[in-house]
Amino acid sequence: MKILILGAGKMGSFFADVLSFDHEIAVLDTDPQKLRFIYNTLRMTKPEEVQDFAPELVINAATLKYTVEAFKNVLPYLPQTCILSDIASVKTGLEEFYRERTRPYVSTHPMFGPTFASLSDLSTQSAIIISESSHLGKVFFRDLYSRLKLNVFEYTFREHDETIAYSLSIPFASTLVFASVMKHQDAPGTTFKKHMNIAQGLLSEDDFLLTEILFNPYTPGQLVKIREKLKELLAIIEGRDSDGMKLFLTEVRKNIS
Repeated sequence: MKILILGAGKMGSFFADVLSFDHEIAVLDTDPQKLRFIYNTLRMTKPEEVQDFAPELVINAATLKYTVEAFKNVLPYLPQTCILSDIASVKTGLEEFYRERTRPYVSTHPMFGPTFASLSDLSTQSAIIISESSHLGKVFFRDLYSRLKLNVFEYTFREHDETIAYSLSIPFASTLVFASVMKHQDAPGTTFKKHMNIAQGLLSEDDFLLTEILFNPYTPGQLVKIREKLKELLAIIEGRDSDGMKLFLTEVRKNIS
């Protein structure tokens, strides 16, 4: 299959590397510097170059802020039968974008990133395929993700955004709160160092990505739960309530068992 990848960032490069052995791949990025280490693919810097390549599938791996814009830049040069796809972690606006087009589409979300995941072993990681996607698109990505040994789930656009609010917004917000009150430690403990590593990895991500994930419409409801639990924990600590602490810890252990 002839596949065009939009964006030569971390995930775009990952998909180019994974797919280039079985498919004819082209990578489009307006920054030539990002294409320097892209191998075994056609490298493009202008949307017009896409026309001669005539891809059968487009994988949009552009920075979240520019996902829709990246699509619009190449649409005039794509065959009508070309399948549009994205791997965005936030689907805000994409459902509407696809519905306004006549081309088939498939929206997925690899639930891992190069910052934390070991790309050599993804067997503990997951991927989501949006159920409203076209059949052929779903078949392609289900096969790809299965070969990568990812655990594959199928959710609607709404279910995806609700899941992201829980699985990403809660740890993101918790980590940001930890980092915002953190002080330098000359002799940090093991737990502190682990939290520090997570915070540094999170804050190495694109600001727009972090913002959009936290601006998910389902995030506030999750943050309210955090606030309520912090209030409960604070009352237990201030009251030196040993029985209350025991019950609280029992509940927490039950949640993670």
